[in-house]
Amino acid sequence: MSQKKTPRFELRSGNVDALLLALQTADMAALRDDLLSRFEATPDFFSNDVIALDLRALEGDGAVALGTVIDTLATLKARAIGVVARPGQREWAERFGLPLLDSQSRRGSATDRTAEAKAAAAAEQAAEQAAAEQAAREDAARAAAAAATDAAVAAAIRQTQTLLIDKPVRSGQQIYAQGDVVILDVVSYGAEIIAEGNIHIYAPLRGRALAGVKGNTGARIFSTCMEPELISIAGIYRTAEQTLPADVLGKTAQVRLADEKLILEALRLK
Repeated sequence: MSQKKTPRFELRSGNVDALLLALQTADMAALRDDLLSRFEATPDFFSNDVIALDLRALEGDGAVALGTVIDTLATLKARAIGVVARPGQREWAERFGLPLLDSQSRRGSATDRTAEAKAAAAAEQAAEQAAAEQAAREDAARAAAAAATDAAVAAAIRQTQTLLIDKPVRSGQQIYAQGDVVILDVVSYGAEIIAEGNIHIYAPLRGRALAGVKGNTGARIFSTCMEPELISIAGIYRTAEQTLPADVLGKTAQVRLADEKLILEALRLK
């Protein structure tokens, strides 16, 4: 008994749903930049859609570098499946390994409207995202500028502040100045004078004096009678264990910093 053999394939006519990308320029680099600018922010826009390249709007029949647009579409998760071309374009278009297709598209078809809607939505989303990012950058720049201005003003205020003390500074007392400090009476043993700027003592300095405590290496210490327990500028210090030079000890002198070393100099006032 004979058995009817089931066919293993069938050929029939049909339509494949594909997008048609009409090229309006032969400048493939510019076209690549436009495609990336429009769709790179929405990497899943095409979702592996297939696209036919329509060359018919190009002026003339000269060859263009289709490989650039094919690679760009692949970057955007789309695949070029064929080329729609005029007769004069077909010979060089086939060199890119894509088959020649006939376009059946009609302006205003449902497929076209869907593609246009998707493109418009993607463009709007990309524009909104770019605007939001630009606004965030501008806000950050304004905040940074305001912070820098506030810091500069605060630093200027500190530099212009001078603290005046006209009474003795006794043992155990601590004086802190955000700028310079001027003291018109004795600084006793065990007392401590700390300043972000300079220290001026128009009396014996017998306690501790620390100038430029926040890194101001240009700060100085002055006294009309230099007999300190400790002197320091910008963290570089010297204690009473190191005997002061004879022309400085008990004399009018200054202390300054040079090459990370404390320099003690007598002042001859006339």
